[in-house]
Amino acid sequence: MASKKKKGGKQTNDARERGGFKASRHGTGKRASAGGPKHAQKRAAEERERSGGQHTTHETSQFLRGGRIEPRRIDGTETVAELIDGVFLAYNSARLREACQLFTSRMLESDVTIGMTLTGALTPAGLGMAALIPLIEAGFVDWIISTGANLYHDAHFGLGLSMHRGNPLASDTVLREEGIVRIYDIFFDYDVLLSTDAFFRKIIQGPEFQRPMSSAEFHALCGKYIREREKALGIGNKSLLGVAYECGVPIYTSSPGDSSIGMNVAALALEGNKCVIDPNADVNETASIVLSAKRGGGKSAVLICGGGSPKNFALQTEPQIQEVLGIDEKGHDYFLQITDARPDTGGLSGATPAEAVSWGKIDPDRLPDAVVCYMDATVALPLLTSYALAKHKPRKLKRLLSRREANMRALRHEFTLATGIPSEPDTTDSKLPMHR
Repeated sequence: MASKKKKGGKQTNDARERGGFKASRHGTGKRASAGGPKHAQKRAAEERERSGGQHTTHETSQFLRGGRIEPRRIDGTETVAELIDGVFLAYNSARLREACQLFTSRMLESDVTIGMTLTGALTPAGLGMAALIPLIEAGFVDWIISTGANLYHDAHFGLGLSMHRGNPLASDTVLREEGIVRIYDIFFDYDVLLSTDAFFRKIIQGPEFQRPMSSAEFHALCGKYIREREKALGIGNKSLLGVAYECGVPIYTSSPGDSSIGMNVAALALEGNKCVIDPNADVNETASIVLSAKRGGGKSAVLICGGGSPKNFALQTEPQIQEVLGIDEKGHDYFLQITDARPDTGGLSGATPAEAVSWGKIDPDRLPDAVVCYMDATVALPLLTSYALAKHKPRKLKRLLSRREANMRALRHEFTLATGIPSEPDTTDSKLPMHR
């Protein structure tokens, strides 16, 4: 039997049976432990089986508090919500269930401001019409950060242009010769691009575009004209940009030049057009949305579809508030991400909410209210949308688009209080200080 010295030199026995595990943890009762005496446990189980005794478990353990794996039988009559709640019990299906339940039970409370990010070709696949527009109209999304490509391809539908299902194995050389463009298994005529470019170039030459503006204001103006085109064509609400404009949902893009919309803005600049999308305004406006949500006694949530630059742009609102502006804050309250990116490669797309805590992006006290669902967003987003609409009544629209100036005034005020520096100095010294 092992022995060791106590402090002071006295010898004491410190018997550790059951594979070296501490007795205080596992006890010496009837319940078996994986760290206990294996032969005795085996004989006890055999005796229990012979005598018809009841199986003993560790169900009082903190690790066995989750519901039993006893799914409902699928019979074809179940709703999407019943399928998710009753059958999605393990692996990534369980993470999707947790995501759906977090979204509907916590994030959709009236005092939560929800920012959504969009990465990947979601709108060409029809998810703008199928999922994003219903979420916006129900008041389930308050502001958006998207790739410019998603907004450009969204405009096709609002202009009455068509996208088609195709075969991803088709010859791209033949498609090029036929004037067909593809996004994996989505096919469309090359003229769809030319017609959409022509639409954006026409409206951007209008007088209301001839100034610097945030991407939210730019997209709202675009959405207004797309809504007018939809009404003229009699095709209903097909464009995310159009519905966001009508519902007062600001849409930002983290990289204005990285899409055909930005390319057309740049092309018009060569002709003297004065439209400029101001990234400084975007950084401060998005930070002001989050700060105003918190200072108003509410919470901030992020719903991330994919990853990439839009994910970072949404999460950097908190470092902008805390690290750069010097305003006391703690981070977003709720984090829900749908991604197929791995965390171990070091990329932002796969970075976990726990890692975001170290940057101040996520409130560490709210880390349990964070879910990452490793799944293709084209699968998860429609299911999440259906679940939410079935489980939660619509919320009142926050119409943050019209509150941009008020939110910015609040941000400037807090910046001044935190630093003592006026946010809008009366004079600017055009000379840089000399290096010494």
